[in-house]
Amino acid sequence: MEMRPFGCTEMQVSVLGLGAAEIGFENTPDHTVDRMVGQAHDTGLNVIDTAAMYGDSEEKIGRVLRGRRDRFLLFTKCGRQLQPRASLSGFLARADRTLRHMVGLKDGLDSTDWHPRALKQNIETSLIRLKTDRIDLIQLHSCSEETLREGDVLEVLQRARQSGKVRYIGYSGDGQAALYAVRSGFFDALQISINIAEQEALELIVPLAREKNMGIIAKRPIATGLWKKAQTEAIDQHICLERLQKLQYDFLKGPQDFETALRFTISVPGVSTAIVGTTDIAHFGENIEFARAGSLDQCQFDSIHNRWKQIAQPECVGQVSLCPKHVEAIAQPSVRRS
Repeated sequence: MEMRPFGCTEMQVSVLGLGAAEIGFENTPDHTVDRMVGQAHDTGLNVIDTAAMYGDSEEKIGRVLRGRRDRFLLFTKCGRQLQPRASLSGFLARADRTLRHMVGLKDGLDSTDWHPRALKQNIETSLIRLKTDRIDLIQLHSCSEETLREGDVLEVLQRARQSGKVRYIGYSGDGQAALYAVRSGFFDALQISINIAEQEALELIVPLAREKNMGIIAKRPIATGLWKKAQTEAIDQHICLERLQKLQYDFLKGPQDFETALRFTISVPGVSTAIVGTTDIAHFGENIEFARAGSLDQCQFDSIHNRWKQIAQPECVGQVSLCPKHVEAIAQPSVRRS
């Protein structure tokens, strides 16, 4: 498996990483998680990415990593939690699940708390769940630009790094907040949506992150396979599905659709690793083989990206074409990357 430098850090990361969201949300048994982690190790993957809000993902990863913690780089996220919901039964339970799936929510309450005390406790809890004395990369989980500007959350992460509980600090999110995080100079890494349906970041945010020598993690690298769906109930996927229908990529009609989609993402200049999430061992193995095939040739990459630029609608949100005045107006936080 290809290894790439992770920005300014001392870490070398596999071009493909194991995303552990589905593991926590889909009641995946430990023996399946253990097999996936073993498969990752045997094929040269060394990145596992999870989060406090991914159900019991951290606990499962912590259990199966016993005796092999040092073989992997553990990335997790803080600031958001999935709180248990009041139990419902019968018709109410079915109606509740249907509504939540329509709006793309999980079976729990997505709770955010950026208070320094809560954030510190969040990190401590993740250490316990993961059964480790250090987190290789702690990421703020999609906090707002306003929260970043206040600076308190950055102080908490800085202290956690100074204490040795975390090695490096990242931001996970998109849009204007992600742009602010990159320009702040505080973060070692950025996790952002990059795939054939979400290429906004390629025009501004990713190049800026490269200039800042940040490690770049691509999330949703195969666009969750939306082109295989005639429709989606999740509201947050409607835009991507509509984009793919307009893009009409020829390769999506052939047998190498998933391979080309993944290889496009890992071909983006600056991308260090792409995180794929699944609970299907066979699908995970296929993604590993796709990643082993390496980047697309430049001609095919350019063809896919140029088609995107023809179809995509420019937006002043810090990605495709951020207003110059908005870029200049972004202030710098008081806390800097050490």
